[in-house]
Amino acid sequence: MVVLECDVLIVGAGAGGAAAAWRLARHGFSVVCLERGDWVDTASSPSSDDDWEVTRQRSWNPNPNRRRSVHDDPVDDIDSEIKPLYFNGVGGSTILWSCHFPRFHPSDFRTQSLDGVGDDWPLSYDELAPYYDLNETMMGVAGLPGNPAYPESDAPRLPPVGLSPGARRMAKAFNQSGVSWWPGDIAINTGPAANGMGQCNNCGPCELHCPRRAKAATDLNYWPAAIKAGARLVTGALVTDILTSPKGTVRGAVWLDDSGCSHKAEAPIVIVAANGIGTPRLLLNAPGAARVNRSGLVGRRLMLHPFARVTGLFEQLMGGHRGIAAGTLVSHHFYETDPARGFKRGVKLQALGTHGPALTALGSLGRRARWGRQHHDDFATMFGHGYSLSVCAEDMPDPNNSVTLSDRMSCSDGLPAARIVYRIPDEAKKALDFGRDRAREILQAAGARDFIEMETIPEAGFHLMGTARMGDDPETSVLDRWCQAHDLPGLFVTDGSAFVTGAAVNPTNTLQALALRAADRIAAIRRLFPS
Repeated sequence: MVVLECDVLIVGAGAGGAAAAWRLARHGFSVVCLERGDWVDTASSPSSDDDWEVTRQRSWNPNPNRRRSVHDDPVDDIDSEIKPLYFNGVGGSTILWSCHFPRFHPSDFRTQSLDGVGDDWPLSYDELAPYYDLNETMMGVAGLPGNPAYPESDAPRLPPVGLSPGARRMAKAFNQSGVSWWPGDIAINTGPAANGMGQCNNCGPCELHCPRRAKAATDLNYWPAAIKAGARLVTGALVTDILTSPKGTVRGAVWLDDSGCSHKAEAPIVIVAANGIGTPRLLLNAPGAARVNRSGLVGRRLMLHPFARVTGLFEQLMGGHRGIAAGTLVSHHFYETDPARGFKRGVKLQALGTHGPALTALGSLGRRARWGRQHHDDFATMFGHGYSLSVCAEDMPDPNNSVTLSDRMSCSDGLPAARIVYRIPDEAKKALDFGRDRAREILQAAGARDFIEMETIPEAGFHLMGTARMGDDPETSVLDRWCQAHDLPGLFVTDGSAFVTGAAVNPTNTLQALALRAADRIAAIRRLFPS
């Protein structure tokens, strides 16, 4: 048995774990991170292969139930309307993400006070703003400063991603429709190659671990700096239990290596950053973490961001399959609550373009090209002539949407697999309906002659949030305002599990800002109480 000793032990090397590791190592603490997966060789990316679309549906699929790599375990998702998407490995899901990198709005932290829905966060946008700035400096963000949807910020921006001819047509249609838009904040390098990052060439398959290293991912943007500062990263390490002291504080974890041998890691601070499904699964399976769930909310209030999409088909070539995957323009015009709409909160509209030829033919836009004599005509109508607008709705937390333990599946550690139950809330359905109507109007203004609509997108569960929520009251929350467990001192959570509400934008920037803030809190505590 190997016994590791450190000041801070981190479980998970993804977005939140990497940010916390770097910050704590810079503070001078000894940091060890245990990661279930391994480093991913960028040369293995199939993005330049002719059959990349086939590979993406198999060994590079974002759904672990489809990918089935050596470091993946099954997820019991039969009762979920949205399927979970994530990656185990150094960098976590930033290996496969499309790197859209917005902040939450100030109102997202006060939905109960402003709109009478959800709960207020125990912190404000202003408290998190310095950590947004720091995180955006570390990750690198292409965009245009001055977005009126947000308070003023001095955070640096690389040049915005250029608009393709199709995106320019969409921008004009937004203007014509009186709907505001802004270039998207994208965690991608549009400037010269520097600091290990290449320059984006708009090749397209960003979700396949950019071989140019132009896409920000924490195996590039945080881990090299963390390791240089002294952090240690152990791969192939599957954590199965949390260790506690007789005083009721955390003191480490138990983990299995790839051969199944058991080891210990001892530390007075443990940070769990295993994503919004992996974290509650660990906390529910681990006997040492039982006291964390006094509120009964571990695994409850799962939020996944329901998405819809409307694709317009045009006579003209739109080139929607070209350029970065994240989309280059976004509208927050309908983001805040308007009582006239008949639902609370709002939606984000984003120009996403379309997909490659194989995925298009197989129906990824919502309409499959018919086999037989009509196949080529159908394909020619869609491929190159389509442009999509996605709709992201905020789904307020529902305790019935949950991560529990499966009674029919187990994982490689012999413990029950995660079981997720998720139904799209009625308010979110209303928001998606509203957003699809607006998207169709804008596409029509752009000249679309036909539409393909997807009311919801089942394979869209990248945003895993809410399953160990923050709050000031231990009876109604799992974590305090610093992401520390109310009932197990020394245990922190720095992934999307901590979220109180989900907003209507991508969560990665916010969860990393929370991780940096938690790291500073840990540093302050350890200096005051070193023993």
